[in-house]
Amino acid sequence: MLSARAAAASPLWKRGEGGSSGSGSGCTSCREVRRRAAAVRVRAAAPRRVEAVAMESAAETEKEEEVAAAGGGVEDMATEEVPVTPWAFSVASGYTLLRDPHHNKGLAFSEKERDAHYLRGLLPPAVVSQDLQVKKIMHNLRQYSVPLQRYMAMMDLQERNERLFYKLLIDNVEELLPVVYTPTVGEACQKYGSIFRQPQGLYVSLKDKGKVLDVLRNWPERNIQVIVVTDGERILGLGDLGCQGMGIPVGKLSLYTALGGVRPSACLPITIDVGTNNEQLLNDEFYIGLRQRRATGKEYHELMEEFMSAVKQIYGEKVLIQFEDFANHNAFDLLAKYSKSHLVFNDDIQGTASVVLAGLLSSLKVVGGTLAEHTYLFLGAGEAGTGIAELIALEISKQTKAPIEECRKKVWLLDSKGLIVNSRKESLQAFKKPWAHEHEPVTTLLDAVQSIKPTVLIGTSGVGKTFTKEVIEAMASFNERPVIFSLSNPTSHSECTAEEAYNWSQGRAVFASGSPFDPVEYNGKIHVPGQSNNAYIFPGFGLGVVISGAVRVHEDMLLAASETLADQATQENFEKGSIFPPFTNIRKISARIAASVAAKAYELGLATRLPQPRDLEKYAESCMYTPVYRSYR
Repeated sequence: MLSARAAAASPLWKRGEGGSSGSGSGCTSCREVRRRAAAVRVRAAAPRRVEAVAMESAAETEKEEEVAAAGGGVEDMATEEVPVTPWAFSVASGYTLLRDPHHNKGLAFSEKERDAHYLRGLLPPAVVSQDLQVKKIMHNLRQYSVPLQRYMAMMDLQERNERLFYKLLIDNVEELLPVVYTPTVGEACQKYGSIFRQPQGLYVSLKDKGKVLDVLRNWPERNIQVIVVTDGERILGLGDLGCQGMGIPVGKLSLYTALGGVRPSACLPITIDVGTNNEQLLNDEFYIGLRQRRATGKEYHELMEEFMSAVKQIYGEKVLIQFEDFANHNAFDLLAKYSKSHLVFNDDIQGTASVVLAGLLSSLKVVGGTLAEHTYLFLGAGEAGTGIAELIALEISKQTKAPIEECRKKVWLLDSKGLIVNSRKESLQAFKKPWAHEHEPVTTLLDAVQSIKPTVLIGTSGVGKTFTKEVIEAMASFNERPVIFSLSNPTSHSECTAEEAYNWSQGRAVFASGSPFDPVEYNGKIHVPGQSNNAYIFPGFGLGVVISGAVRVHEDMLLAASETLADQATQENFEKGSIFPPFTNIRKISARIAASVAAKAYELGLATRLPQPRDLEKYAESCMYTPVYRSYR
């Protein structure tokens, strides 16, 4: 008797165009495998006795045997009280192929493929190109007036036809980036319980303590290169969304593939569910996570330790673990603890810092001077603020050869209690202490601006409308070209809008934001605001880590990424008011960033893929996943 599992694993079944790159599939004897697998019968509990039958005799059996021979029937015949074994087999042909997102091509299957893979009759007669499919879906997406509807349509497409999803995203990146990423992903996380359809990643909860390795083994892929993990405590500027923060890892990894070319099968989204302190979610009947208060202290760190150890055990030392949207009190501790033993990267601390530093380096070509000649004031002293501040100080130190402690004095931070100064040092959290400088106490942003007279104002507070008219007018009063970065996400939490920045500075501001804003006309001139989006950095950074086989992340790799991105902005961008290059070139930009990051990894002795390729940029491009349909044999 042939079991379903044995039938699926039979040597008669061979994947063509195979491998882990998500390519096409074929078979050498599909008809035989289909015959044998469809003949599988599972022995159910008495009194019903089910026996295996051959496909050839299926037409001569009773009706219920016909159902079973077709590959099912056991569940149909059993009552709810009788347990059944959920046997399944996978053959990349026919109805199964059309529901396999990794290999489905929809109406793009050719006539030859339809015959070879038993698709005749399962599809309408028309054969269309992938480009026409993209055109049709974009037409449909544009009919939706609600961004969340577009998000859900995109997620449905990803679950149905993976290559078409990435082709669509790559070809229309500027239009669709706000749909699959900020700002729409924030609303998606808030409503994730209501829109949840099927899992797109792994959920590790407190219930899994002691069994985390087993949970990771449940994921079907083994060659994982990038993991994005969150515990959902600080999702964008929206706060604690618990288990529903899964939208962030899913969205980030879709960009790793679309913008950075990392294979979809090599990406793994993970949510660590330790509960939530969000009362609204705890009382929401549709909430999908643990209904308990968020675990802290020993219980929390034991689960994280088990998780980090399990990841290393099952995926090896060279898997990049990206921490995403952890609260401040855990983010800094986790990064400091595991950066010595794992390949870890915190996008909120390091990714945001890298892209903002790139924007500052680029803005110098507009406002003049060196990085060390400017003065920086931050509204917000959390992960993003202190991470950006530290990278600015490191770059100044690199350029001037001055000690990092001296370079930090060019950077001022203001938190909810006011300017961070020496007199507050004893009460400050550890990550804020390096930014306590000698100055009288100041409680408001306007007073800080008027006192310090910064040339660069950066908002990472997560609080909207805090860059008031008075603040921006003050910046414009002593700066010919004030640099204003309003970085908080989503759009409703932005410190100011592009229109406000340009209008209140008489069109003189060099502006960038975290969320996208439309172009603004002021005195007859069109200003195109730059978006200081982490998506410029982390996909290329991750690709560089992967192609070099790096085992640790070094701060110099972040500086290399920033400098490379800054070099991509052109005079044409500056004339339009943008200090970042357009996203239409993002895959080329990512390849260049990857090459710079990989080169630095080799230089620092952190790379393991030897020998080093002669042309790292060409090598990076050759490693990038492309979503064009494969031909099946």
